[in-house]
Amino acid sequence: MTNRQADPVAVRTVAPASAMDADTLSRRVASFPYWYHRIELPHGIVTPGWAPLNVDSYRVPERLDGKRVLDIGAWDGFWTFEALRRGAQQVVAIDDFSDYLGTLQEQDRKAWDNFDLCREAFGYSEDQCQRYNLSVYDLKPETFGGFDYVFAFGLLYHLRHPLLALDLIGAVCRERLYVESAILDDFSPYRGGLKHGYAGGQMVMEFYPDDQYGGNSTNWWAPTLHCLAHMVRAAGFAKVDGWKLTEAPANLPQCRGFACGYKQEALPATL
Repeated sequence: MTNRQADPVAVRTVAPASAMDADTLSRRVASFPYWYHRIELPHGIVTPGWAPLNVDSYRVPERLDGKRVLDIGAWDGFWTFEALRRGAQQVVAIDDFSDYLGTLQEQDRKAWDNFDLCREAFGYSEDQCQRYNLSVYDLKPETFGGFDYVFAFGLLYHLRHPLLALDLIGAVCRERLYVESAILDDFSPYRGGLKHGYAGGQMVMEFYPDDQYGGNSTNWWAPTLHCLAHMVRAAGFAKVDGWKLTEAPANLPQCRGFACGYKQEALPATL
């Protein structure tokens, strides 16, 4: 792999009209056994996924004009295509397909096939909307160059070495890192489950050597929101904002937190 940065003149910021008719697109969407993301495609067709739960909660700017974005753990590509919709110049998506949610059969997760169908439906070029089978641990500046914004959604708790991953992300991020993760503030499998977490800004992270968290053996760690924010700060981000998906989660999928880290040289004047 080489450092393939986009030509700012040649790259489009708006997808062309889809060349795929509605019946064909609908049939191809239905042919996949599992969709993780709910993506609105042309012709009003929506993929039958369930994530993200609340797009606005991620606090990604409405306009990303001219930005170069890295989407780590892209799955079906919701945030890749959303970044392009919001004006990003180029998005690079990576995933290693190591998460099967604790229940998915390997044959039901079709690697990049879902993503490729969406890219084809939207009409984005392969240069403008790149994707690679790559672990976050293999991320380095000489591979893809730098990125203005990096998305790491639903990633950290699947990693055996989350601080190492954040350091590697920090090395390629020029401006902002957006993180979404399972958090412990309202849920701990070791303290009684839902409504039995670590409230009050405690600096705690739990380790799950088996499938203690959500029955998924690829869930290795979960931090409190306070811990998550400081992990991002320790990776070289001068300013970090943190917030919860909801103040009163009703179930485990709602026990999520967010952090946005800003590099020192890119701090907005209002911060």
